[in-house]
Amino acid sequence: MTAFDEVRVLSATGVCGSGFKESSLEAGMAKMPHFIGCDAGSTDPGPFSLGSGKMAFPERAIRRDLKLMIKAARSAGVPLLVGSAGTAGGAPHLAKYKDIVLDIAKEENLKFSLALIHAEQDKSYLKRKLAEGLVTPLDPAPEFSDDVIDRSARIVGMMGEEPYLRALENGADVIVAGRSSDCAIFAGIPVSKGIAPGLAWHAAKILECGAAAAVARPSPDCMFATLRGDHFDIEPLAPELRCSPQSVAAHSLYENSDPFRLVESSGVVDLSDATYEALDERRVRVRGSKFEPANIYTVKLEGAEKAGYQSIVIGGIRDPYIIRQIDSWVERLRERVATRVQEMFADDPIAGRHVFDVRIYGKNGVMGALEPVDTINSHEICIIMQVTAATQEIATGIVSIARHQGLHLPIPEWGGFITGVACPFSPAYLERGEVYRFNVNHVVAPADPYEMFPIEYVNAG
Repeated sequence: MTAFDEVRVLSATGVCGSGFKESSLEAGMAKMPHFIGCDAGSTDPGPFSLGSGKMAFPERAIRRDLKLMIKAARSAGVPLLVGSAGTAGGAPHLAKYKDIVLDIAKEENLKFSLALIHAEQDKSYLKRKLAEGLVTPLDPAPEFSDDVIDRSARIVGMMGEEPYLRALENGADVIVAGRSSDCAIFAGIPVSKGIAPGLAWHAAKILECGAAAAVARPSPDCMFATLRGDHFDIEPLAPELRCSPQSVAAHSLYENSDPFRLVESSGVVDLSDATYEALDERRVRVRGSKFEPANIYTVKLEGAEKAGYQSIVIGGIRDPYIIRQIDSWVERLRERVATRVQEMFADDPIAGRHVFDVRIYGKNGVMGALEPVDTINSHEICIIMQVTAATQEIATGIVSIARHQGLHLPIPEWGGFITGVACPFSPAYLERGEVYRFNVNHVVAPADPYEMFPIEYVNAG
């Protein structure tokens, strides 16, 4: 691609489906961006989307954002890049986005070349890479084996910038990719046009979250970056938003264990010498970001497997005597539930493999064992009794037992038969259906950056 003295990038929002102001998109288009980018997924919502093939955002919300972005991009004649389609970026997610994009093209009478970059991995390919010693665990990582691969609902690879650039070279106007590095959506084009990789990847890190790097972002919105030889400028597009050196620098802490070194497939972004300068009340200039190319190109793998079926009971406790001894109360509840389950399911070994858990909100419901505060300061607490089992029937049966046992579980201070847990729903149990757990946190070394990510081209409209 031809080198540019300046590359202008519009990020529509932090995740497709979360929304943005049309006025902000229009303001960004007035700055004549070279392309529009938008992340559409993450592991943040947990393993359900990856395992089930379903999306975390409503289709209506996704369609609205995509329609506005596609119309803006085609009107200006610039590419639109969307990565991690449908939250998890697997085959069903990409297929759903394909249908939405083609519907939009038909509705709006638009014609363009659509590239679909697949990220769900063939299981035989992964087994071969594992046998060749080309799969490496990250920290922490569970065991990775042929059996893990077989029982996974799906495993995706997190692509870098290279498949996007190949699709553009082949004439794509709109690119919808499966699971992707968030930053790769925004870094590839600037690097290909001569922008220093350190600056391009650092700007991409900020852009992929939309307006999240603003001082105070009341709702998702657009962000704009202008990249030049030794710096990039970053600014929000809603007039009421502003960026400061602190807000932009602080964004390197978001979703990273090390705020100075951000790992990508092709290398590491080094922010240790980056500087942040306020150009005015709304814009920040960044310099000094560097990039260290990787010795070995790797692709992160993400997988999910079915954990079983889950049912929960939500209850509130206001009795101060129970609250004072809630830990021992929960232990007695566990013992009573275990005894009752043994009575009910003595002849069913499958039921015996259930998992019963209790979360206590108002004590340590958020952080669990990591919670440093061990004193309950509230006059009431919320408990969630949770059972995961091989079937929905077993899960519901056991959690119903737990509800009844907890409802009247005595404490030494009581005299007589008393109810200590208030449940807001009838029936008290809520059936959550199939649930999943992450089971892969590894990297694989492909022969090249493209072999894991085949590209499908479609004429839209």
